[in-house]
Amino acid sequence: MSPAIPDLMQEYLPEPAALKSDLREHMILENLPQIKYIAQRIAAKLPPNVEMDDLISAGILGLLDAVDKFDPLRGVKFKTYADRRIKGAILDSLRNLDWAPRSLRKKGKDLEKAYRELDQTFGRAARDHEVARHLGIDEEELHKLLNQLRGIKLGSFQDLSACAGGPGGGPIRHLTKDTNQDPFYVCQRREIHDLLSEAIDKLPDSERLVVSLYYFDELTMREVGEVLGVNESRVSQLHTKAMLRLRGKLQLITEEGVSAKK
Repeated sequence: MSPAIPDLMQEYLPEPAALKSDLREHMILENLPQIKYIAQRIAAKLPPNVEMDDLISAGILGLLDAVDKFDPLRGVKFKTYADRRIKGAILDSLRNLDWAPRSLRKKGKDLEKAYRELDQTFGRAARDHEVARHLGIDEEELHKLLNQLRGIKLGSFQDLSACAGGPGGGPIRHLTKDTNQDPFYVCQRREIHDLLSEAIDKLPDSERLVVSLYYFDELTMREVGEVLGVNESRVSQLHTKAMLRLRGKLQLITEEGVSAKK
């Protein structure tokens, strides 16, 4: 009778890289379903032309990488570590694809800027007709643009560090560190957490609820729509608007921080 998986893990704690082939196979097979789950959640925010099979393929590579690099001595559950690696591999594959045309990216930046400026001017979340008027388009065009932008901001909070300039960057870049031991990183992570919490609290009720149900309760876009009584397309629009507002808020804070240092 073969030893239980936990026993195998204990046997190889002194040498994490020496995991037996049967344990490696168990870790892979046990977490394969998670790849499809993560891929589906990401695909829900992407245009229909992005193939699910491509996302799953990238996720498989992420899982294999997680198995190879997992260190039990760090006290982190393998599933937690694997989920992060799978999601990271899928997001990296999307960045490399660069599926969004440059013109659409420019429209996305213009819309993000509009939300940032109007929210700051009004001291509240700008309404659709106000944003549309600011951009010189009607509300129907705004909704079409929001649908087109679905997923274009995926995983791009890290890019905000670029606005800080120089190798030091802004606090966002420290979110990418793979350690909880660095006191500076822990402090910056807490700061970003607090800033995000504050920004989320200021979102319109419908957008805040979408963020809560999707990211904290981990419902799918379809399930969120059932809770809100709207279709999946409307949920996607609300999600995109929330992400644009949050990015704008964080970018404004980062820019203010850079100005204060000068």
